[in-house]
Amino acid sequence: MSAAPSDTRGPILEPGLGRRPRRLSEVSPTRRGLVLAWWGFTLMFGGLRLLTWLIHIDAAGVGNVQAGSVHLHHYIWGILLLMFVGGYGLVERSPRRRAWLGLAYGIGMALIIDETGNLLELKDVYWQRAGGVGIATALILIGVAGSILAVTHGAEKHPPSGGGG
Repeated sequence: MSAAPSDTRGPILEPGLGRRPRRLSEVSPTRRGLVLAWWGFTLMFGGLRLLTWLIHIDAAGVGNVQAGSVHLHHYIWGILLLMFVGGYGLVERSPRRRAWLGLAYGIGMALIIDETGNLLELKDVYWQRAGGVGIATALILIGVAGSILAVTHGAEKHPPSGGGG
């Protein structure tokens, strides 16, 4: 019987992996905006579902935003926010600011995606069967985007350090 090779070093891990989750500052600047967009989308979507449920059950002090007698759906605020993020993102070059634009982008997307059913039907179907399209769409986006971010965690390539020979 042959003995298995003895390697006492243990598994080779990237620095920081296996010990604790990375801090946002440890995420590459090009990826930080994507992480913040995912967080913003996920948290805003959850908050919107809570807020609209409170409005639906007529909780004290919680109500719709109106302009006169017209109900302003939250997809309007999402469209305006995405317009701002897109315009500002065309000229902004600071990695720090662009990362925070990712957060605003995720929030704007949640404001729109949550009301997908209303946009498809062009009427208020939020609490009807067609309103579930927004919930399903958001959950799929949260799951797929989160999975991609998790699976590609260590896939970032660092350029080789220069140096002559």
